[in-house]
Amino acid sequence: MNAYLATGILVLALLRVGDSIFVPLVVSLFIIALVWPIQATLQRFLPRLLALFITLSTTIAIVLAVGSSVVWGFGRLGQWLFVNAGRFQAIYVDWTHWLEERGVAVAGPLADRFDVNWLVGFTQGIAGRLNSFVGLALLVFVLVMLGLLEVEDFNRRLETPAAQPYGARIRAANREIGIKLRRFMAVRTFASVLTGLVVWGFALVAGLELAAAWGAIAFALNYIPFLGPFFATMFPTLFAIAQFESWQMALVVFVGLNLIQFMIGSYLEPILTGASLAISPFAVIFAVFFWSFMWGISGAFIGVPILIAFIVYCAQSPSSRWIAALLASGKTEKLEAQLERQD
Repeated sequence: MNAYLATGILVLALLRVGDSIFVPLVVSLFIIALVWPIQATLQRFLPRLLALFITLSTTIAIVLAVGSSVVWGFGRLGQWLFVNAGRFQAIYVDWTHWLEERGVAVAGPLADRFDVNWLVGFTQGIAGRLNSFVGLALLVFVLVMLGLLEVEDFNRRLETPAAQPYGARIRAANREIGIKLRRFMAVRTFASVLTGLVVWGFALVAGLELAAAWGAIAFALNYIPFLGPFFATMFPTLFAIAQFESWQMALVVFVGLNLIQFMIGSYLEPILTGASLAISPFAVIFAVFFWSFMWGISGAFIGVPILIAFIVYCAQSPSSRWIAALLASGKTEKLEAQLERQD
């Protein structure tokens, strides 16, 4: 037991230290699982390299569209903050004086040290950090290109007698992971587009400035479970305080945005994903926070796909199926039937 624990700690330390290697690798495997059906379909009618070019071009266009929405949205917010930074300073000072009059003395020292420039820098830093992902994106592009050319040959190697019985299990697990990841991303994309449109409409109705920017940010951040919707809700609330100079209106914005996130994220998405992706909410939250601690924003984005792959691989082995059962959510009859079919 101690040997397994020590090995696990060393593996996690290696993943943390070697993030510059493992993050592009995991992200590229995730993208390959998503786009391989496109590549396989095109290869039936077109030359292999031409099909690869079309697949990669489509993938790059989608990634650029999502990334550009975040950069554009936070860039607009950074400009707005730079022009209206004085509003936040004045509101903060007013609130600290109000608290001091009611005996909350700690607000005084905080008001003396408060500088709204950190908020401007933080907002602009997010856009700058996204731009710094160019190097990572280039490496991921190369790995995806090589990986798509390798998929068929790798599957043939898994079918050889020398790779059995593990080869068949790995191929079955990879096929199931691909199906689940594609379904997960399809539902997540639909929910993200819907969230962005509804947030944009709500911001227009509420009279919130930069409504299009809020919609773009809500759309992109919705791809990160829990953390994305949290920031997509808190940022407009803070800006509503400065714009309307009224905590009542800020409360309306906060409640409205949370209601939107709850209806789409907690009600609509589970209906669309169904029981095939039923995962414990605690496991999802832990995966997002754990992998964001390990690999930053990239880890927060791919934390749930890693969890999905982990559950599928655990379900393939009789000795680890109990882990898959513990990480499942809701009724386990469908999971048990699936495991019986695998036997």
